[in-house]
Amino acid sequence: MSTFSSSSPKPLIPAIAPLTQALSPLAEPLVRATTGLLLVPHGAQKLFGLFGGYGLDATGQFFAAKLGLPPVLALVAGLIEFFGGLALAIGLLTRPVAALVTGMMVVAVFGVHLGNGFFWTSGGFEYPLMWGILAASFVIRGGGRFSADALIGREF
Repeated sequence: MSTFSSSSPKPLIPAIAPLTQALSPLAEPLVRATTGLLLVPHGAQKLFGLFGGYGLDATGQFFAAKLGLPPVLALVAGLIEFFGGLALAIGLLTRPVAALVTGMMVVAVFGVHLGNGFFWTSGGFEYPLMWGILAASFVIRGGGRFSADALIGREF
């Protein structure tokens, strides 16, 4: 005998149910767009030196000297964050782009931040883990009905 019901739970405040039901289809695209757009400035830092970043050469040197990573990964990370973030935000090539972001965050968690503990304030893995999980959810779900993929009628 199952204790779970297939019906939706009753809202605690019934008066807001129409609003939450109306806005519900926008929740997933909001998370997708936010995930993508919050990656863009990180890529702009690496690629162009914007937002207090140091640009590609200095970021590549930092990757090599401080992180022990090949300098070319600064370019790869910058491209994924900047252009991949834009593509994820609009839902274009959602699954492959989200897979690239997920892979990049796996490298960030295990190759850079794991030894610093959990909390981001200590350089820990909390932040890249969250972004990796968010991106992985779009590898699984795709861009959804409010995406460029849906607009062109192809989901990758």
